[in-house]
Amino acid sequence: MQQWSVVVPAKRLVSAKTRLTPLTSGLGAAGTARHEELVLALLADTVAAALAADAVAGVLVVTDEPRAAAVVGALGAATVGDEPDRGLNAALEHGAAHARRTGATAVAALSSDLPALRPAELTAALRAAAAHPRAFAADAAGTGTTLLCAGPGAALDPRFGRASATAHAASGAVPLGGSWPGLRRDVDTPADLRSAARLGLGPRSTDLLSDTLWSPR
Repeated sequence: MQQWSVVVPAKRLVSAKTRLTPLTSGLGAAGTARHEELVLALLADTVAAALAADAVAGVLVVTDEPRAAAVVGALGAATVGDEPDRGLNAALEHGAAHARRTGATAVAALSSDLPALRPAELTAALRAAAAHPRAFAADAAGTGTTLLCAGPGAALDPRFGRASATAHAASGAVPLGGSWPGLRRDVDTPADLRSAARLGLGPRSTDLLSDTLWSPR
């Protein structure tokens, strides 16, 4: 089985997941702290699931956020700073290059906000991707991208942003057709989080949200 190095980007907490702030906006200063804990929980559950996937040799998190680096480091992921500091795609290219310099042949960029991700889903997607030089999994809406894969000798060439599924397909990456609900369910809004909760959140997100008045209904 092809083994993959998975690159996960993590923003600084002050600018991460701003569309989730309605969940904590009524809590004042405590709301800011709780929002940051939620962002870290989404990241931790994503990274933990990736590390547990059979097709994954290692996870590299690209971040300049010390708290994020500490959380994923405790799980067993490696970290590298976002030296380009020119946005998401530059960070992913930097991470992929670092992974390949340290021995990886196949690399995959994975969204950091997949708290319902299952290791078996990621392994199945990566196995499917191994049949192509480049491949991607679209998000639940079909417009974004949650996973972008580049096999041996292929450039990652990330094109995340608005309508990234269309952009990745136009660049030659093959869309993967598996269902994989946890892999496709990224979380940008409270409605997304409710959808992820119905699939089943990872342990850190579950623990955090069970200690609030938030409800997945």
